[in-house]
Amino acid sequence: MRMSLSTGNALPVALLAGLALLPFAAAAADEPFFTAFFARVLIYAIAATALNVALGLGGLVSLGHALFLGLGMYSVALPAHFGIANGWIHVAACVASCGVVGILTGYVSLRTSGIAFIMITLAFAQMGYFLIVSLKQFGGDDGMAIPVASEFFGFSLGSPDSVYGVAFCLLVALTVWIARLRSAPFGMTLRAGRQNARRVASVGLSLSRYQLTAYVLSAILCGLAGMLLANLNAYASPSSMSWMVSGELIVMVVLGGMGSVFGPFLGTVAFLGIEEMLKAVTEHWMAVFGILILAVALLGKAGIAGLLARSGRSNSPARKGAKGPLLAESGVQP
Repeated sequence: MRMSLSTGNALPVALLAGLALLPFAAAAADEPFFTAFFARVLIYAIAATALNVALGLGGLVSLGHALFLGLGMYSVALPAHFGIANGWIHVAACVASCGVVGILTGYVSLRTSGIAFIMITLAFAQMGYFLIVSLKQFGGDDGMAIPVASEFFGFSLGSPDSVYGVAFCLLVALTVWIARLRSAPFGMTLRAGRQNARRVASVGLSLSRYQLTAYVLSAILCGLAGMLLANLNAYASPSSMSWMVSGELIVMVVLGGMGSVFGPFLGTVAFLGIEEMLKAVTEHWMAVFGILILAVALLGKAGIAGLLARSGRSNSPARKGAKGPLLAESGVQP
């Protein structure tokens, strides 16, 4: 099993290693577009990883996580509008706003389940969207430019290279954290609750508290992604709170593999990478893209990460050696 897992993780680890070197290669080739584009990929991978905490581990299908992405963006835009460039103030505003809103919306939403939970989270996101649109003094539905970037003790997020570096480090840290969280008691309780909530309750655990904690953590992490996105674009728009953005995050998680360590990252790379390539080929890229996503969903319910893990197990020498006897003993025909 250990060998198969390492084989399945080889591709995402290689991708991360390549992304670590990409800014240097882009600078050498004088192609700043690649740094900006993959900075966006890393930021959305952070947001998808954040959603994976609630969706992949906790089974909470939230169609309102774009609300927290938007709150993170406006945690930079609003202070910057008044000339405040202190990045620590931006982080504090982001964590506080996403934390408070996450607690309030999560507490109400978790009183329901299934379709009702999805619709309530969607409703909260739309409320946030229309609230920002109504603030005409801050651009309304046109959004607002960000005149100053976040600064941390002289380090500024005013360039794609600096945003790229911070986003890459944060994504790697989150990936390691998710790997540990899945096997920790907290993560195991969430995963058990996703499978059978009644059994978790029968052993005396309050699953709703675990789910609310996961939802709030997911909200704060998604807000941090919004902060980085605001600095990358030097612009904040209410469209970032659209339900379509929430839907795209869900697709990224599902495409990569819900609940897996590298799934959100792989799903984001595939989603944004294929989208960018198809846009350069045809103006009807959305139709082709939809068919590709459907094919992946049908071929592998565990997403890209599941396909890689399955491929690693089938190619394992130990697996090949044990395949014949095991099939013979079980009576299954190869």
